[in-house]
Amino acid sequence: MPLLEDNPDTADLREKVAAAWREFTHGLAEAVAALPDGATLEIVLDPTASGTGNAAYSVTATATDGRLVARAIGNASLPPEYRMNRTAVAEMVALGWSPPGVDEGSGTDFGLTVDRVDGPAAQRLATLLTRTLRDVYGAPHPAFLVYTARDGAQRPVSVPALGTARAVEGLPGAASRPPAPEHDAEADAAALREQVRAVLAAMYQTSPDRLNADPDGDIGIRAGSAMVFVKVRERPPVVDVLSPILTQVRPSERLYGRLSELTNRMPVGRLYCADDTVWASIPVFARNFQASHLVLAVQVMTGLADELDDRLLGEFGGRRFFDEEDLPSHPPESVGTGMYL
Repeated sequence: MPLLEDNPDTADLREKVAAAWREFTHGLAEAVAALPDGATLEIVLDPTASGTGNAAYSVTATATDGRLVARAIGNASLPPEYRMNRTAVAEMVALGWSPPGVDEGSGTDFGLTVDRVDGPAAQRLATLLTRTLRDVYGAPHPAFLVYTARDGAQRPVSVPALGTARAVEGLPGAASRPPAPEHDAEADAAALREQVRAVLAAMYQTSPDRLNADPDGDIGIRAGSAMVFVKVRERPPVVDVLSPILTQVRPSERLYGRLSELTNRMPVGRLYCADDTVWASIPVFARNFQASHLVLAVQVMTGLADELDDRLLGEFGGRRFFDEEDLPSHPPESVGTGMYL
């Protein structure tokens, strides 16, 4: 059975995500080509927005002596629970990276050096860096990325904007964007929460004040043996629809490989293991927020989580959010689409 890629209802959301990545890659190719000699562009998957704890997945590109020298973080620099499994390492090599230490000066990072005089080099490198961030490191959207550019003396260098990725405040990249209007982040987040509550209340035919919300404003939705949470994040502005699929799971290479396999079949969202919990996450981006995208993400997640917790429990053990004795004897019909796996 297909996961999500064959569901026609996801086409609009999938295309918007794909378009954002194309815009990011185009900007990255321009930025890499424009780097002055000795300058380094660094791109990091923002751990505060992506839920990757203290793991900062990153890539860099440095212009030096007519070459472009690229680096991608390796397992030696990542916390044990966020290290890449063998499948992910193999994917890095398949993309074109040399294993850590093979490319001269790469140390514990994956390395690659290309001749800068070769015209398409910048575009090829940009594609490689994008696929690394998206397909291996698991960035769900360029809005989860931050970047900086500095010369050899650590002074800011101006580079073209990288789509919806964010230039770190006060550093270059921001200079190449038009000035952003002043916003009150807290007020924007509060307004977004009200929008989210209104959408979910309409979806479940209730009033916003009757939604199951915790003190932080996260809204919980029961889906059979699973629980789905809808959480508003400020940086970047995003509504995260996520579910703790299983808890008390023992991390293993086999588990990481299975989650990677399932994630690769999802056009949006991802599965990952943090500490002893397997999470599923589908982000809905708040810039130009569209209620239909949130409805779709909730429908997908409620169906997916209730099915996936049973399947992974049988394969890896652990514990679902609700045990058998917690399940209603006559569960209501799910609003989710379900049966994606």
